[in-house]
Amino acid sequence: MIKEGEAAPDFALRDAGGHEVRLSELRGRRVALYFYPKDDTPGCTKQACSLRDSAVELKERGIEVIGISPDSEQSHRQFADKYGLPFTLLSDPGHEVADLYGAWGERVNYAGRRVVGILRTTFLIDEEGVVEKVLDKVDVEAHAGEVLAAFGG
Repeated sequence: MIKEGEAAPDFALRDAGGHEVRLSELRGRRVALYFYPKDDTPGCTKQACSLRDSAVELKERGIEVIGISPDSEQSHRQFADKYGLPFTLLSDPGHEVADLYGAWGERVNYAGRRVVGILRTTFLIDEEGVVEKVLDKVDVEAHAGEVLAAFGG
């Protein structure tokens, strides 16, 4: 897993509209890059809605929120539309970026079974592209507060 103090690896993925987004294009801004397992599931919806509900404060603090999951661009569009998500969701169907960040592996799912998939992790990246903080024990209902606190606020 990428560690605090390391450079955030650059990548290019497509957003819900099919547009390519590169992490390097966000230099000069703080980025909350969060990996989540699946659109429109209970925990992922709570996490996304926590970030949505604090979108104004996050934006005022200069924090760009980017979510990544293996879901398709169409799934992301439907998820964002259904919940009014004002931030970018990127599609990583082959989990290459999740692998690159160490956010793919074995975990216990909501039913208590061991599965291989996304490890719910958020990387807080500073304006220079360096990982400032890694949040790997995420409280889905209070995630926005965790991000704001970790980014000094």
